[in-house]
Amino acid sequence: MTRRLILPLLFGLIGAAVLVSLGLWQLQRLAWKEGILADIAQRVQSAPVAVPATPDPVKDRFLPVIITGDFTGEALDVLVSRREIGAGYRVIGVFISGGRRLLVDRGFVVIEARGAGHAPTAAVTVTGNLHWPDEIDSFTPAPDAATGQWFARDVPAMAVALGTEPVLIVARSDTGAGIDPMPVGDAGIPNNHLAYAVQWFLLAVVWLGMTALYLWRIRRKAV
Repeated sequence: MTRRLILPLLFGLIGAAVLVSLGLWQLQRLAWKEGILADIAQRVQSAPVAVPATPDPVKDRFLPVIITGDFTGEALDVLVSRREIGAGYRVIGVFISGGRRLLVDRGFVVIEARGAGHAPTAAVTVTGNLHWPDEIDSFTPAPDAATGQWFARDVPAMAVALGTEPVLIVARSDTGAGIDPMPVGDAGIPNNHLAYAVQWFLLAVVWLGMTALYLWRIRRKAV
């Protein structure tokens, strides 16, 4: 009788231990992700500085910057969607300052307003953050040459298309032309580790409950 219980008991305890360890690992990931989000929030909101001469995509990601110059009117539109608004475009314009040609993500316009930001504007001061978005994967369509519509912010490719440095400033200040700024932040960074941890712990409880039920049935049959 006792021997018949040992194997399922061990199987149940080992399985529950694995599930609990996965839950604990998710809690560790939660602490790690919260640290990253806190660092991003602090970096995004710190005092803006001049754009570095040679920005580093890793070290200078989210660096707050301020720059004054002119929009040339050269621009491209990246298809996006905003909650409660719907589809529209991010307007990526060419900005000249001190002889440098840089990319500025000016923000959002609805589909019907496409073309906003495609005219020269002089003496503009832009406050924003350096960013190299990771939006490209194997499913991302190539830019539509016929319509000039893009489907992701591919900084190197946009720089080649517009003849600029591979540097993107995401504006958090209003740059005019009715464009609504979409500043960087941690809102788009998923942090579901607590929910995953709770799921693993609940699975461990269910696993132990099923194990107890199975052992009870074995004992009942043996009586």
